[in-house]
Amino acid sequence: MQQAISEFFKLHEHGTTFKRELLAGATTFFTMSYIIFVNPTIMAETGMDHGAIFVGTCLAAAIACFFMGLFANWPVALAPGMGLNAYFTYVVVGEMGYSWQTALGAVFVAGILFVIISVTPLRRWMLESIPSNLRIALGAGVGLFIGFIGLKSGGIIVSNPATYLALGDIRLPETFLAAIGFLFITVLAVKKIPGAIILGILGVTSIALVLGLVEYSGFVSSPPSLAPVFLQLSFPDTLNLSVTIVVLTFLFVNLFDTAGTLLAVATRAEITTDDGQIKNLDRALKADSSASVVGVCFGCAPVTSYVESSSGISAGGRTGLTAVVVGLLFCGAIFFSPIASIIPPYATAGALIYVAILMVSGMEKLEWADPTELLPALITVILIPLTFSIADGIAFGFTSYVVIKLFTGKRDQISLGAWFLTILFVSKFAFI
Repeated sequence: MQQAISEFFKLHEHGTTFKRELLAGATTFFTMSYIIFVNPTIMAETGMDHGAIFVGTCLAAAIACFFMGLFANWPVALAPGMGLNAYFTYVVVGEMGYSWQTALGAVFVAGILFVIISVTPLRRWMLESIPSNLRIALGAGVGLFIGFIGLKSGGIIVSNPATYLALGDIRLPETFLAAIGFLFITVLAVKKIPGAIILGILGVTSIALVLGLVEYSGFVSSPPSLAPVFLQLSFPDTLNLSVTIVVLTFLFVNLFDTAGTLLAVATRAEITTDDGQIKNLDRALKADSSASVVGVCFGCAPVTSYVESSSGISAGGRTGLTAVVVGLLFCGAIFFSPIASIIPPYATAGALIYVAILMVSGMEKLEWADPTELLPALITVILIPLTFSIADGIAFGFTSYVVIKLFTGKRDQISLGAWFLTILFVSKFAFI
């Protein structure tokens, strides 16, 4: 069997071994497994069943990893996307007032569009028509959005009627543990210890158990029922302009995040031909886009490729066997739901803040010398967290980009895609 597996994934051709791929898969899983605790915590705030979301997260991630490994033969793992789950919960459901079933319907439509884009020339047109600086700003802005949520859920920042925001009471054990959790994760990450994020989450939860802040409810059990969220999609409002903006937001964030992650991971894994072309990139994009459609059936926000896959690549992973191993470990994780149920929000706060900082680091690639490129990007980065809306931040960014370019004599630099999106966003502000 080992020989058959080696031939299927072409291990020898990629300069790797069966044992090395197993180690790489375990490394990637350990690095990104925090999502099985963080995602249910965030999504449950919509009213979705926590246990069902835990199982849905594991199964959606597992199926996506299998598809990526078996179809594209890439060592890339997938799971519900950070940032998109927060947008789903706090904006689409919390602020805009849609039911979580309707929000899942919007995710499904975005997933179908992503599949269509991935199998047609639209993908290249979309990626090339959106200014690169706005793409970078989108990732950084989503990072700040996640960080803001982490600071809030950890009690590190609180509302204040006079100053809008203020520092929370660090003397509270929950707030103190949230801050300590972030520092612990950061130290472990700097020391390049695999699984820094999950170790931080479990470490804070362990301290909370000792202090009596949470109650131990077991370690292993039968998986909770998936029925409360399985195929619970609703489409009654998906044709109005407001939901169209939501669909496009899910689509663009997922599209650009996926493209950036896959290109970065492909370079690191040396999945290239002699002339510099990336092997099976089309298959990888199709696997990723299809995963979003499958994931929503299990009650998840868009499933996307994880940059944490680079940890497994650093451990020697070069083929889809790495992704398959990650998928198998996600399947095994569904039996550890009692652990997920006792992890408090302040235990995941440090993870959110740390992930946010990683996402913001991409701003170094902005064109700081060109104000017509820089200012719209900064507007996007700033307004996504301050308006508490990824969609509104993108809208202001694109609108300012077109206006600044138009009135500074650089109309020829405005792509058709930028014009289209600006008109759409202006319509949103005018009629909604």
